[in-house]
Amino acid sequence: MTTGNTEFKEQQPSILSFVKDLPNICSLAGLACTILAIYFSILGVFYAAMIGMIWAVAFDWADGLVARRMKGRTGSDRIFGGQLDLLIDIVSYGVTPAVLLLSFGGFAPIFLIGAFIMLAASAIRLSYFSTFGLSGEAKYTGLALDNNNIILVFIFLFESFLSQGVFSIVLYISGVGLAVLNVSQIKTPKLSGNPANVYRLAIYTLAITGIYGWKLL
Repeated sequence: MTTGNTEFKEQQPSILSFVKDLPNICSLAGLACTILAIYFSILGVFYAAMIGMIWAVAFDWADGLVARRMKGRTGSDRIFGGQLDLLIDIVSYGVTPAVLLLSFGGFAPIFLIGAFIMLAASAIRLSYFSTFGLSGEAKYTGLALDNNNIILVFIFLFESFLSQGVFSIVLYISGVGLAVLNVSQIKTPKLSGNPANVYRLAIYTLAITGIYGWKLL
């Protein structure tokens, strides 16, 4: 019995062997963009944070497209990639928007409530998806978390037209509103599963990068 267990352990791949998998590289590139978004949010360089947030989505969607086109991936590759995606998603679409809200609100205590709601909804949403997956209609239950970043970077385009106080309220309501949709019973399609939507996101990402890049100048 001991020998059998030893053989099983010897057959297990190393942890870092999964890093060379191209879809996982895309996922980690998205995580790098997320770290930059959090960093710039804390510094108050919000336009740079917006660029990081939308590129995190772009890499997240790209990893699925790449994975579906690759041949020879094992069951372990798919399971590991799925788990890696889930863990990165809570950072990209839960922690990052929460930090953005806190930072834009000047880290006032009242914004802790909104940040907690956003982060808690993300954790609950991902736990539910991990347990039940897609619905029978191959749709998500609740608004998929990647939409949080897509919508927030669009809403932030109006930041310069409003005072900081007014826009902080807009951002607060938007973030909490998205959190409610994340854990609602609405059915939404898996947009990233359609290659055409991935290309549309690529165009949107480049446009957002151009707009916020210009604002940074």
